[in-house]
Amino acid sequence: MSSYISVNLRNRLLAFDDNRCAYCHTKLSNSGFPMVVDHIQPISKGGVTSFENLCFCCHRCNLNKSNTTHQIDPLSGESISLFHPHRDRWDEHFRWSEDGVHLLGLTATGRVTILALNMNNEEIVEARRNWAAVGWHP
Repeated sequence: MSSYISVNLRNRLLAFDDNRCAYCHTKLSNSGFPMVVDHIQPISKGGVTSFENLCFCCHRCNLNKSNTTHQIDPLSGESISLFHPHRDRWDEHFRWSEDGVHLLGLTATGRVTILALNMNNEEIVEARRNWAAVGWHP
């Protein structure tokens, strides 16, 4: 299947993802950079270009995810699948810290996704702190 993504499909994805990154929930209006379409299961690993295998995500999450689909959970030592935006519920795997600037993994899937996508790196934590101070986050 072609990797071309129509404007209609892009609009459906953006609406599905509520105008935010499907992984870290950074709002499009806060990202400072256009969102990109991610193949959840990478084409290089047999993924296809279909609504069920695509999501909008921020450039940072997309770059860190690359073609990663699994990560070793630091607690169990097992290889765990990353969060799948169409199959998994975000709030079952993640929550915000009390101050709203760090993502916390509630499950092995949440933990490995945070690690693989480097979702609490210094720069994004500082940006979230600034956004939270003016009521833009979470």
